[in-house]
Amino acid sequence: MDEKDFEAALSLLIDEMEGDQGDRHEILMRLRQTLDTMRAEGLPVPDDLAKLEQALAAEFEAEAKR
Repeated sequence: MDEKDFEAALSLLIDEMEGDQGDRHEILMRLRQTLDTMRAEGLPVPDDLAKLEQALAAEFEAEAKR
């Protein structure tokens, strides 16, 4: 995948989150998968998406502890 492919995939994820489509856990899983692939290929990960990944993970971790 090149950077434009990743941008398209991330844009689709963001649209799904804004439209409240799909399961939030699935969205986090897909976000992680996309960002992990970007990291593995040496591409820069946008800071806002890295923060979103961390925030969603922390939210789900807190829910699991309840």
